[in-house]
Order: sequence, then structure tokens, then C-alpha cells
Amino acid sequence: MSIWIAIAATAVGCYLVKLAGLLVPANALERPLVQRLAALLPVALLAALTAQQTFSTDSSLVLDARAAGLGAAALALVLRAPFLVVVGAAVAVTAGVRALGG
Repeated sequence: MSIWIAIAATAVGCYLVKLAGLLVPANALERPLVQRLAALLPVALLAALTAQQTFSTDSSLVLDARAAGLGAAALALVLRAPFLVVVGAAVAVTAGVRALGG
């Protein structure tokens, strides 16, 4: 029964967050600082999620094939490769390192 309480609380929380976003005055959203933060926040959250998923396992720091794949993706991004090439490089390097026993 507690799982349904958690689901209901999550649904209510999501609704309240959405409602709070709709109640923000338009002039507050037009400020340059708010616009810069709104543009940068998703990038920061995605970077934090990527780092957490890549470098941690069971609350410990891990350097394995995922780190090599992330490095390959970063290199492809620096070289301004298309998105599919970036993903392909990450997959290929990660698979190669795992195949070599890493």
C-alpha cells in the first residue's frame, strides 16, 4: 500500500510544481539572469547525471570502460563531429575496452 502513497504523492508534487511554474509572473521570466539560468540548468543537470552514471558504482569511484567511452565522446565533440558519430565513437570505444577485459 505504501507504493500507492508514493505514487500519489509524486503525482500531486508534479502537479504543484507545474502549477507553480504557471503562476510565475511573465516579467520575472523575462529577466536576463533567469533566461541565462534556464538555458544552462539542463546542461548542468545532464552533465551531473552523466558523471554520476559513468564514475560511480555502489557509492564508490570507478574508472572502467564507461570512462573511456565518455572520453571518446568528448574528443569527438571537440572535433565537432555529428551527434551520431559522437554516440558511435562512445559505443565503439566502450565495447572495445570491455572486449579487451577492461
